[in-house]
Amino acid sequence: MYIELAEKRYYSIGEVATAFNVNASLLRFWEKEFDVLKPKKNAKGNRKFTPEDIQNLRLIYHLVKERGFTLEGAKIHLKEERKESLSNFQIISKLEGIKQQLINIKNQL
Repeated sequence: MYIELAEKRYYSIGEVATAFNVNASLLRFWEKEFDVLKPKKNAKGNRKFTPEDIQNLRLIYHLVKERGFTLEGAKIHLKEERKESLSNFQIISKLEGIKQQLINIKNQL
């Protein structure tokens, strides 16, 4: 899944939920379930996701929604095979980005 977000230091939970096309409640649930997600919270309790959190969310989304892992399976996969799955995921992400750019060029013609 190609996710388009502007380059920023922090993203609100609404921006992230819209980009991933999921509910904000799912992101809050994943925050409790996965240790790698640590969004910053301000005094009011609003969550601000860093670009590192976005990368982790992309990987979790890929494992759970696209590959069909259970939450427990995704946790185990992240702990045991993090480097291998991360490199494969980065390759897939780059290819999807290239595909999206080619589609944009095609539509402009």
